[in-house]
Amino acid sequence: MTSDPAPPRSITLPAMGLAALALGAALILLLQILPPTDRINPVRRTISEYALSSNKWIFDLAVLLVALGSAAAFAGLVRHKLLPVRSFAVLLGALWTVSLLVVIVFPKHNWAIGPSTGGNVHRIASVVGFVCLPVAVLLAARIVFRHSLLWRRLAQFLAVTSLLWFGAILVAVGIMATGGPPWWQLLPLGLVERGMAVNELLAVATLAVPLLRRATVVHAPELVK
Repeated sequence: MTSDPAPPRSITLPAMGLAALALGAALILLLQILPPTDRINPVRRTISEYALSSNKWIFDLAVLLVALGSAAAFAGLVRHKLLPVRSFAVLLGALWTVSLLVVIVFPKHNWAIGPSTGGNVHRIASVVGFVCLPVAVLLAARIVFRHSLLWRRLAQFLAVTSLLWFGAILVAVGIMATGGPPWWQLLPLGLVERGMAVNELLAVATLAVPLLRRATVVHAPELVK
């Protein structure tokens, strides 16, 4: 006789987190196919420009799903006691999640028509999110994957490459400050932002996948004699 084969509750949180992250990423890709956002240049234009179109609701839903998926990943780490709730990794993960929600509330501004408080809030939230998430993953990886070198190195690699993408933007800003051209014209901003976003989504996923495997192994149905 075997025990109840129903899926254990402990795998629900990481599974839902991964599903939300995957669906959010898929919706962002869909925006590049659906009109009118299919006309947005993915190399030069930022992801947030999707929110300036009639497809804004799809963009908002995608970002919301990523925020929920990220929250589920970090909550899963805390629930499995793999990460202390009072830790810098959890704090930075929370800031990343909140920054995504702020991006929804304060969409990208068209700076061609003049300055905007909402636009500044959006820009600050984007910077906070893009920096906090990779640092959170770097801190979490050392604790969560203490006994798994492969997962630890993968998470750290994704986090570091995310910061390198952001570093390219800082270099462009520095060149502009020394008399160079505008930083957003100096580099393919859309490509850099998309590369950074892909890295960070994968980095969050690395925190959820081992949780899913751990819960499945621990709670797998056992044969009862």
